[in-house]
Amino acid sequence: MSTKRRRASPVAAGKKRGKREPPAELCAALRDAALRERAAAAWGGGEPLRHEAAAVEQAPFRHGVIPGFLASPASAEALRDELLSLSFHRRRNDLLSLRQSEELGGRTEPHVAALRHALCEEFRGWLSAVTQIELEPTIDISCAKYEYTDVLLCHDDELEGRRIAFILYLVPPWESSDGGTLDLYSSDEHFQPQHIVKSLVPSWNTLVFFEVSPVSFHQVSEVLSEEKCRLSVSGWFHGPPVLRPARHVEAPLPRSPHIPYDHEILYEWINPVYLDMDSQAQIQEEFEERSEILLKDFLQKEKYQVLCEALENKDIQWSSRGPANKRLYEAAEEDSLPDILKKFLQFLRSEALFLLLSNFTGLKLHFLAPSEEEEEEEEDAGEGRAADSHGDSSPKAEQEEADGDVPETRGGEMQNGSGAPVCAGELRLWTHGHYTLVHDAQATEFALDLLFFCGCEDWDPEYGGFTSYIAKGEDEELLTVNPEDNCLALVYRDKETMKFVKYINQRSSARLKKHPNRRGFWDFSFVYYE
Repeated sequence: MSTKRRRASPVAAGKKRGKREPPAELCAALRDAALRERAAAAWGGGEPLRHEAAAVEQAPFRHGVIPGFLASPASAEALRDELLSLSFHRRRNDLLSLRQSEELGGRTEPHVAALRHALCEEFRGWLSAVTQIELEPTIDISCAKYEYTDVLLCHDDELEGRRIAFILYLVPPWESSDGGTLDLYSSDEHFQPQHIVKSLVPSWNTLVFFEVSPVSFHQVSEVLSEEKCRLSVSGWFHGPPVLRPARHVEAPLPRSPHIPYDHEILYEWINPVYLDMDSQAQIQEEFEERSEILLKDFLQKEKYQVLCEALENKDIQWSSRGPANKRLYEAAEEDSLPDILKKFLQFLRSEALFLLLSNFTGLKLHFLAPSEEEEEEEEDAGEGRAADSHGDSSPKAEQEEADGDVPETRGGEMQNGSGAPVCAGELRLWTHGHYTLVHDAQATEFALDLLFFCGCEDWDPEYGGFTSYIAKGEDEELLTVNPEDNCLALVYRDKETMKFVKYINQRSSARLKKHPNRRGFWDFSFVYYE
């Protein structure tokens, strides 16, 4: 008897049970012809369908909800157990943080296979009848686990051929306070997301579906429960592609040439170590090797403290920056800033800082800064003078060199016709729920990024809020800049480099106990163009 028990392995027993397992039976509502007709009418623009067995609505974009999607509670539980036994890999990028299974299209687990068959057959037929879209017989399908602080930020799901998205929830009893809601956004006239107007709380064995369109902006809000797992099966039905409107191009931050302040402004603000010419040469050498550098204790200590105190001023007006499919943070209205902050912004836009940044980086951000070609010419000229001690410079050339003649600027243009260096920037506040996302309009030209951080003491990278640089089309990070008090970060990026600020999660709330007067931290974010 013991020998027979050993031969009957759990895997073999499971396979036998799988063979006897009936196909997944979907809820009776999907076979109710009258209910299907009402759903089709609601989808087509008629009265919303709000029935206990199914709901279909137009706003903010066409979507539906089917409670009790799988007819058998036991089948739903068995499906959940099979899914939890799968291997999940952690995914983290600008848009999301979650654990995801491999594609379920080829999985042979009985309940997974039965669900896939039911979706591709019975449910696809119902969806086609309701939406009047000829859906293909195959689907994309995978499983996701969202745990504490996991999130999927605002996006529209658009990809060639995707027509209907679906999510089947297999969650424990869930409340809105647990987070993890499916948030639906309204859109403006430019097909950009505006506000969250509806939030669907995950519910056991409930399926949500919606039309993938230029306005199907949605997100999975951050999971705030430390105990619960938000398990779901999701994917897309495909169909004939539809014509999409041109993407809206938003106005960039205004750029301006430097403000004419001389070098005295540098001595007013900067730690003297960074004004030493030898230090600048060393910084430039390191920067040219790595294309980035972090300058610690950049401001004089007293100036930095005054700056931080001013940032806590209650009279500063902050405006939310969107749209949510690209960013969410608060930017200061410059007119509302205390004088000391206005002066610091002037410092960041000053002619003296443009020249100093040229010395730090080797970039030509000021007409006095030599270009690479000029440096090469000087080296060649130096070699020629070394070979011929008498030289052959004309008196006029010697006089111009002695007088230090340089091209004059007129109306923001160099006299030689090339554009003068410019900058664009803002003061930003970062707190729980803030982020920026990678988007196509970012990588269009070479640029020098400057970030100066304030109020970041005790900031942990686990909170998010760090700036990541990635190669276009890749997830792997090239560089991460963590917020650090009184630090100036300089990063030179090319046309193929994208950047984002990682979503700031619930863990950051622990910091409020130590710093009750601070909602988050601040940075002065500027971009300089040669």
